[in-house]
Amino acid sequence: MRNIITTTFFLISAVTQAQDTLSKKDIPAAARLFDLNFTQKEIDSMYAGVKENVGVYQRMHKQTLANNIAPTLSHSAILPGMVFNEKQEKIDWNIPKNISLPADKNELAWYSVSQLASLLKNKKISSVELTKFFIERIKKYGDSLQCVISVTEAIAMEEAAKADAEIAAGKYKGPLHGIPYGLKDLFAVKGTKTTWGAEPYKNQVIDEDAFVYSKLKEAGAVLVAKFTLGALAMGDYWYGGRTKNPWNTRFGSSGSSAGSASATVAGLVPFAIGTETWGSIISPSSTCGATGLRPTFGAISRSGAMTLSWSLDKIGPICRSAEDAAIVFNYIHGTDGKDMSAVNKPFNYKPNADIKKMRIGYAKNYFDRITDTSRTEWKVLETYRSMGVELIPVDFPDSLVYPFNIMDVVISAECAAAFDDFTRNDVDDLMTRQGLNDWPNTFRISRLVPAVEYINANRHRLILMQKMNEVISQYDVIICPTRGSGNQSAITNLTGHPVICVPTGFDKRTNTPTSISFIGKLFDEASILTAAKYYQDKTGWDEMHPPAFK
Repeated sequence: MRNIITTTFFLISAVTQAQDTLSKKDIPAAARLFDLNFTQKEIDSMYAGVKENVGVYQRMHKQTLANNIAPTLSHSAILPGMVFNEKQEKIDWNIPKNISLPADKNELAWYSVSQLASLLKNKKISSVELTKFFIERIKKYGDSLQCVISVTEAIAMEEAAKADAEIAAGKYKGPLHGIPYGLKDLFAVKGTKTTWGAEPYKNQVIDEDAFVYSKLKEAGAVLVAKFTLGALAMGDYWYGGRTKNPWNTRFGSSGSSAGSASATVAGLVPFAIGTETWGSIISPSSTCGATGLRPTFGAISRSGAMTLSWSLDKIGPICRSAEDAAIVFNYIHGTDGKDMSAVNKPFNYKPNADIKKMRIGYAKNYFDRITDTSRTEWKVLETYRSMGVELIPVDFPDSLVYPFNIMDVVISAECAAAFDDFTRNDVDDLMTRQGLNDWPNTFRISRLVPAVEYINANRHRLILMQKMNEVISQYDVIICPTRGSGNQSAITNLTGHPVICVPTGFDKRTNTPTSISFIGKLFDEASILTAAKYYQDKTGWDEMHPPAFK
């Protein structure tokens, strides 16, 4: 009885406070924002309940929620009735044996992960030497590219020395053992700042090791730097400036995994880790000429990473080749049980699978929009046909199954919730950029997304997932233009299907890379990586490097 009295007292107090600021005249104006219309009789009936709700909101707003607190409504990319192979098969990485150190040490910057692994495994170079080499490159070029937030030199030297000792003792862990890499600076690592690329958080320290960092550490990889990201994971502008495209520094790198893509392409690290909510791996990888893998939603636990959108955020490797991306993904996929959306699924990569036996489609409706037949996208199809691959035209889901912008509703509501205190406590005023399309204003606008519309947008999303699965389930891979492909990015991010983009040449007007994307079935990263590897083996575009950084 005492608890009931206490609760009633709080509700009365809250309603009284809300009464002071809320009138019946406020309701019609608020309703119009949500495309609703109420009669005066309905408003009279609603008034007491609306005031009571406002009182509850006011009490809730007094309780702080950290960015890493997830809602109980977890999202899954898996539809009812889906069945997946649950058996993990052994992968033979076939590390080459006869790799030699280059006469020009600078050429090490462009060695693949497997080539560097060969040098380390066969003790032709130590991890400490290799780590120092890449740290020197980071210090030399990092400022000109504006791609580095912090050099984790102490951590790197400790991890490199440990790797050397383990390799010397015959405890070789695999192709990432002793390999330097970088993290997008939204992953927490004990003993480092985790700035999220944003002015208000540039001194933030999180006493946690992100899952992806722990997995790479377990594999023996060496963290040498934390790279820039567009502030709070948008674009390529961060609190220190704008991250550059290594092929043409007059242009930005795109984002938000800006530094991870720029640094990898410039040879400052063999690979880096990025994240994507909507385009943040694929866009900078395409812009800078990297090979970017955006895995299936839920393929990698996001614990220890900044949250922007619980139902959309994904983690993936940014590399210089599909083979490297396969190696890295192999060691970081899975879950620690802390991310309610993450699952453990096998990764059965077969680099030598017969490409002619794979069922490969191409998004004909998107290709048909490219009227310039000299564009590199068309040459990609020619390359596969030259390998004897029969390409199947596919009417890829577009406006008919994506009739309104589901993405904007979903991402807006979730990002506003993830940064509620940021907006409510005016932390947004400290952000470096305050434009109409920057996060501060976007978060403010997003506060007006009704809960009913957010939930209904996700119901439409389920229909989209079902229709997308009807198409993609018929193929191992669907080839699709990266740019100018309509709603492909929004659709595949909403449905959670994996995508990899690879460089295909250059735009002659800007001397910046062009790319193509490969879309796969849920948790079948192996097929799109295999298809991408065949393309790269045939064309060699992944071996082109920006001359300013050689």
